[in-house]
Amino acid sequence: MLQPWQTGKVVRIVDETSSTRRFWIQMEEDAPFNFKPGQFVTLDLPIHEQKNKRWRSYSIASWPDGTNIIELVIVLLEGGLGTSYLFNDIQVGSTLTLRGPQGVFTLPEPIENDLFFVCTGTGIAPFRSMAHHILNNNIPHKDIYLIFGCRKFGDCLYGQELKALERQFPAFHYIPTFSREEAGDHLVRTGYVHAVYEDICSTQKMATGSALHPATFYLCGWKNMIDEAKQRILALGYDRKQIHLELYG
Repeated sequence: MLQPWQTGKVVRIVDETSSTRRFWIQMEEDAPFNFKPGQFVTLDLPIHEQKNKRWRSYSIASWPDGTNIIELVIVLLEGGLGTSYLFNDIQVGSTLTLRGPQGVFTLPEPIENDLFFVCTGTGIAPFRSMAHHILNNNIPHKDIYLIFGCRKFGDCLYGQELKALERQFPAFHYIPTFSREEAGDHLVRTGYVHAVYEDICSTQKMATGSALHPATFYLCGWKNMIDEAKQRILALGYDRKQIHLELYG
């Protein structure tokens, strides 16, 4: 059952990169905005006469904290009516019409396997929410691998924050990889996300003999990345039921 539309006020805006912006939205109602990490909200933007052409959905980048404020991280798309409106017309104090939370791209309960969060670009949003929620609430978990693919160093969303989280929680592994940078620093991984989870899974398999290490894969980002990841994960020997995905674009 869909929730009713409600009004939210933009209370803060921060440029995360040259083309990516963080928006904090406070709901008009004082009650906490309750959601599960991984869920999204749909914005109804005044950019078209037809309703379904006005709607844009974004994963919630923050985590449940008992307040009525959520954060969205949005990339400016060339020629995109929705993101152009958000970047050019929305300011602190502007109101937005939204509906949510929605979606079933959520964590298993309980968490019994290693978690692989594989993402590109703003696809990191639901995984930032999930990681903070698990770690801040001491939810029992195995190893968590957040594998984030981006092009250049300057595209690395939430980089310092996630590095700090990794230092604080030994079972959380933050692994950014850069497709258009040179491997000059041995601490920096270059290339695409697929080699990262394949290497980890292969190492785990070698350590246990021949058995596949129990794992659950969450994929979020552009369709090409997700399609390739699904095929590669299946080729490793995992089952389709162990793969969950959220498409962007």
